[in-house]
Amino acid sequence: MDAGSTVEPGFVVWLTGLSGSGKSTLARALRKELVSRGHLVKVLDGDDVRRGLCADLGYSAAERRENVRRVAEVARLLVESGFVVVAALISPLESDRRMARGLFAPDEFIETFCSAPLSVCEERDPKGLYRRARAAELTEFTGVSAPYEPPRHPEIVVDTARVSVEDSLSTVLVCLGERGVIDAPST
Repeated sequence: MDAGSTVEPGFVVWLTGLSGSGKSTLARALRKELVSRGHLVKVLDGDDVRRGLCADLGYSAAERRENVRRVAEVARLLVESGFVVVAALISPLESDRRMARGLFAPDEFIETFCSAPLSVCEERDPKGLYRRARAAELTEFTGVSAPYEPPRHPEIVVDTARVSVEDSLSTVLVCLGERGVIDAPST
């Protein structure tokens, strides 16, 4: 970047929730909408990150923490470059999400809880993971044999068990507009 040029402020929308709660679906919809509004957007999806940047990590508590740390560090670098980052990770522990938040200015980190009961996530089970976890083929599976701590004070909560992707997206966009990080949606 040339001296004197400016970068539009970036921010991260950190989507957290159980497997099957709709994080990836919402992330894709949010990316599409923000790109159409002229934002530079990068989605850091948990599955994609696990295949690349974090391929060397397993699922122990320490390795999950390291996964969140790596994604948060990459997100920080992208935000500093003016990107809107949509991080879609289970990120099951409150302490790990707090660590991620600590890398950003208060107005740069928007925690979004994709809330869906375990029973709904198990019904959806897009990758067959709950079935495998219940059959003891997977150990340390979040929500079954490993804990998930719902956020205590997320900026946004979307009830993905009860509302459509479009309504969830609208909720996120309204909040981003109210926070002043994007132009408010027209009514």
